[in-house]
Amino acid sequence: MKQQATLFVVRWLLNSLGIWVAVRLFGEVSYTEAQLLSGTWAFLFAGLVFSLVNSLLRPAIVILSLPFILITLGLFMIVINGILVYVSLLLSPGIDMSFSGSLLAGMILSLVNYIVSSVLELRYQRRIEKEQS
Repeated sequence: MKQQATLFVVRWLLNSLGIWVAVRLFGEVSYTEAQLLSGTWAFLFAGLVFSLVNSLLRPAIVILSLPFILITLGLFMIVINGILVYVSLLLSPGIDMSFSGSLLAGMILSLVNYIVSSVLELRYQRRIEKEQS
């Protein structure tokens, strides 16, 4: 249970960082220095919302759109990720992004989540190998 909570917090923080990068590249945010702290909280909140949406809604959306995913050989996953980012940013106050920007942000966040999953899987396998030796 502790490992799952740690994994969620790591994903949350890295998703927040990924959203910050994506919004800086493709979105519209103009925080002044006085609003920097509130901007940081806005991105942390957006990362939390995205992590929750990704954990709860993504499996259902993937199952429902499985025919489209199969027909497009997996390219429809880009659209699904864009939809999840767009919904997350709609629920997060203070951050605006177009749907096309959300598609590009979805690619960035997919890459972030893939890297986190790969690193944690490698770490888990090394720990298992040490326990077996």
